[in-house]
Amino acid sequence: MSQAREVAVIGAGMSGLSAATLLQQAGLKVTLFDKSRGSGGRLSSKRTTAGTFDMGTQYFTARDPAFAAAVAEWVAAGWVAAWQPRLFRYDEQGLQPSDDRQQRFVGSPRMTALSRGLLGSLPLHSSTRIEQLQRRDQQWQLTDSDGVSHGPFDHIIVAVPPAQAVPLLGSASHLADPARTSDMEPGWAVALSLPHALDTAAEAVFVRSGPLDWIARDASKPGRDATENWVLQSTPSWAREHLDDDPQQVANALTAAASKVLGLAIPTPVFQHAHRWLYARPTVASDLGAMKASEQGLFVCGDWCLGGRLEAAWLSGQRAAKALINTP
Repeated sequence: MSQAREVAVIGAGMSGLSAATLLQQAGLKVTLFDKSRGSGGRLSSKRTTAGTFDMGTQYFTARDPAFAAAVAEWVAAGWVAAWQPRLFRYDEQGLQPSDDRQQRFVGSPRMTALSRGLLGSLPLHSSTRIEQLQRRDQQWQLTDSDGVSHGPFDHIIVAVPPAQAVPLLGSASHLADPARTSDMEPGWAVALSLPHALDTAAEAVFVRSGPLDWIARDASKPGRDATENWVLQSTPSWAREHLDDDPQQVANALTAAASKVLGLAIPTPVFQHAHRWLYARPTVASDLGAMKASEQGLFVCGDWCLGGRLEAAWLSGQRAAKALINTP
């Protein structure tokens, strides 16, 4: 084609951003759409008067060589920094130091620094929920929840959780069916800002007993201020049982659980907030990688296509973008 192909990427989380950046580098014209107010998906940070809290992804690792190379570039750009917290584990035997020495990375000064860095100059239609895709004359037209039409586009990449992807994939059953049978687990995250530092050596805890899955001292992460801010994350099973609970009740319950894990009294927070994630992580690992209906110019990616880690989301987005680039 003499004219650059137009691509719409629905979903500006890590998989969507991964695909969009690779497509942009290849010379395609890319436009992102996301129902949220910004980019990043579960790379979510909540900014408050009490400071910033990482409410979604807490850290990520780099095992795949291509992803490790990308992480090195992000570190050099100042979007990401290594994080080596004093890591503990809690189970039926109590709280004890962890021997896990895996290298971890976080966005700096908050997780959203990575998503904003990747977004760069890419055009993003935020607060825009795409509800319908229509194929006309070998091109795509998108309709959002307000009835506004966007397009035309030569190709579409759907990079949203499976439950949100299914309604968009009606024209390609071999894409819709795997999405329909893929399940995502929920989770609750609680942000706490405390009036003084807790008397504990723990900066992060893998919890293997009770309602909590993870505890982190946000101030231990690079670039954060010294405010005594903590993030608590529930197990999926507890979240399912308490999916419709009042957020304040959730915050109180998980704070009490954290007090038990750390073995100390947690003072009354100066700030407390609970956020529910309906699609926190895939229920089971998948080897779909990315899916395509090349003849329709329709592609699908996401962490649920390859596994629950941030690395999997990035790799899935890369695979979708490469499949699109190689489509005539």
